[in-house]
Amino acid sequence: MDILTLLLIAVGLSMDAFAVSVSSGMVLCHVKVRRIFKVAGSFGLFQGLMPLIGYTIARTFADKIAAVDHWIAFLLLAFVGGKMLWEALRGGEEECPHGDPCSWKNLLVMSVATSIDALAVGASFAVMPREGLLAPAFGYLLCCGVIAAVTFVLCTAGVVAGCRFGNRFGKKAEIAGGVVLIAIGLKILLEHTVFA
Repeated sequence: MDILTLLLIAVGLSMDAFAVSVSSGMVLCHVKVRRIFKVAGSFGLFQGLMPLIGYTIARTFADKIAAVDHWIAFLLLAFVGGKMLWEALRGGEEECPHGDPCSWKNLLVMSVATSIDALAVGASFAVMPREGLLAPAFGYLLCCGVIAAVTFVLCTAGVVAGCRFGNRFGKKAEIAGGVVLIAIGLKILLEHTVFA
């Protein structure tokens, strides 16, 4: 595998996390560096860990995970998105939305949901020819690191962009964020079932 192929894989894997980062940023009233790094770091960490886990257990569990990964992602994202919608619609008018996409619980759910596909990529690293970046014994670790770094950079930009948009629209941004999460989960589900 060459570096261009790896970068394309990394960008492709990070697109769901990027979209969720934008929607998370939309419900934040103020951008703080700590919160940006918390969101982007969570997504980057999981996008880097999942291929490593997939690589490690490829021969045992890859087929079983591939059969249900889209359902897991859909349910997790629909849960968090639905919770955001519920919190936005049940409260009174507020200047800033009251949902917290930066809570560790929400970040964990969203990070896992957006990185499940990376398990399959890690499994593919285990069966790919040992050439290019995968030639050294630590090649798969390098690939996982690149995926994590690309995701971190894109998600940082996503949170900042989403927050700037969300500051203008307050509670409507929280509703939009919840709808986006549910839509991403539905997209993942449809890609693996209807359009497979």
